[in-house]
Parts: sequence; C-alpha cells; structure tokens
Amino acid sequence: MKKISLTGIKPTGDLHIGNYFGAIKPALELAKEYDARYFIADYHALNTMKDAKDLNSTIRQVAAGWLASGLDPEKVIFYRQSSIPEVFELTTMLMAFTSKGLMNRAHAYKAAVQDNNEKGDDTDAGINMGLFTYPVLMAADIIIFDSDIVPVGKDQVQHIEMAQDIAQSVNANYGQQVLKIPQAAVQEDSAVIPGLDGRKMSKSYNNVIPLFAPEKTLRKTIMRITTNSQTVEEPKNPDESQIYQIYKLFADNDEQAALAVRYRAGGMGWGEAKEELFRVVNRCLSPIRERYDAIMADIPALDKILEQGAQRARPIASATVKRFRKAAGIDY
Repeated sequence: MKKISLTGIKPTGDLHIGNYFGAIKPALELAKEYDARYFIADYHALNTMKDAKDLNSTIRQVAAGWLASGLDPEKVIFYRQSSIPEVFELTTMLMAFTSKGLMNRAHAYKAAVQDNNEKGDDTDAGINMGLFTYPVLMAADIIIFDSDIVPVGKDQVQHIEMAQDIAQSVNANYGQQVLKIPQAAVQEDSAVIPGLDGRKMSKSYNNVIPLFAPEKTLRKTIMRITTNSQTVEEPKNPDESQIYQIYKLFADNDEQAALAVRYRAGGMGWGEAKEELFRVVNRCLSPIRERYDAIMADIPALDKILEQGAQRARPIASATVKRFRKAAGIDY
C-alpha cells in the first residue's frame, strides 16, 4: 500500500512561474510515488480575503491552474477544504488538546505581534482568531486523512511539528494511536525562481511572470526584466543573469549551451536575450494556457471535479473523526 501525501493549496492570487516550478511541479511529482491528496485551502484564505467575489473567483482560478498544470483528478483526490465538514469537527476536537502557549509560538502570529509592536499598536491589533488558531486547522487538514508526509519548505516545518504535538497529545491521553503522526517532507532543493528585478519571484514584490497571461502580456512582462548597463558588444556572464536563470527552466540542454556561448562571446544585447527567453517560455506555457482557458470556460465542469473529489475524501475523513469520537467517549 502506498503511503499518503497531502498538499494544501492556498487560493491567494494569480499563479506565476515561480509557483509552477517551486511548488506545483514538485507537488505533482508526488503522485508518482504516493497516494496523493490535494486540497484548496479556502478557509485558510478567509483570514485575509474578505471579498466574497474575489475569493470565489480565486478558488476556481487556482484549481483550474493546478488541473491545467497536470493534476489528474482521476488518479489523486482533489477537493475544496470547505467541502469537508469533518475537518472542522476535528479542528474543534483538537482545540481541546492544544495549549495556548503552542499557538503563541506560531510564526505567523508572532510576526503579526512583532509588526504591531514596531508600529506602536496594540499587541493584537488586526489579529483574528482564524490567524491565531491557523495551526490547529492546518493540523486537522493533515491528520484527518492519515497523512504520512506533507511536503513543505523549511519555513513551514513548524506547522507539521505542531500537528505532531497535537496528535501525540491525543494519543497519549487515550493510550492508543487514535491519530496518525505525520512527517514533514522538507523540500531542501526547491527551486528559487528569480523575478523581474532579480529578487525571488513573489507577488509581494510585484515582480512575477504570470503563468496564464495572454501571449502579448507575457512578452511585455518579460521585456520588463531588469538588466545591467552592459552594451551589446560586451561579453556577459550567463550565470549572473536572471534572464538566463529563467531561460534554463524552459530550454533544453542544447539551447542552454548555445545561448551561454552567445552570452560569453558578446554581440548580443539584453533585448535579444529577452526575445529568446520569451520564445522558449511561450513555447512551454502555450499548451498549459490553452488548457487553463478551456477549464475556466466551463465552470460547472470544474466545480463537478472538486465535488467528486470531496465525495471521495469524505469517507476517509469521517473514519478518522469516528475513531476520535469513539476514543473520546462521544460516539453514540
């Protein structure tokens, strides 16, 4: 029997190529080795996204993006978090085994408190209970599906450690393994994709290359990549160019080698390098963009995929809750 992997997908905006290479592609690779489950974390997004239309639209856009990128709903379980009511029952039960001190140490809460203190505001200004108890809901997301591993970056390991602590508290209290203890699969070599300004590609820096932008928009965006003042004639070091670093993600080995030679020989300006980058990026993204557009053109079909995923997920979730209820003495 395959081990179980779980990947949570927070719907917080348009996907970009940093998401694709840094998160989507590695996460989809897990389906080759694990019994993989993927969910849209819409309740988590509610902490920061309060506009109903924006959240509703973003949920579907992100779901369509993962499907267009290669997620096969026939081979994995793909669902909305909000479609699994057992998750929220389990969250309530886990609250009884979670200390406030543990929540006080959560990175997101501590960062918000520090930001308030630096601004001279009240310590808890603007902090809702959704943010404060975020790790408990995340623990429920993970534990309810008997997850063996959760792929995370180094900055997210704390969430898995908290889920372990909470599950272990439950098991210790009842003297049996009521809940499976998940493990973090730390993505040590996850790709860091440079953005338009050379920093890590991130929506917060406004330096992203959108994954599903129309061809003309894609070209205009690539032409905005920041470069140095080297002239056309000057030789250039490809290893120091974010244009070339992005190019390597999309080009084959022969193309990479040929462009590196042109960089070092001189005679190629940055505009020409950007045109070459656009060519290979558009070649790769065109079929993904077409699939995305087709999915978004049939929202009922997209919703049905997510509903069918929830139907497959709920019996698994129900079994975990029933096991916990029985151990707790509240299973009638």
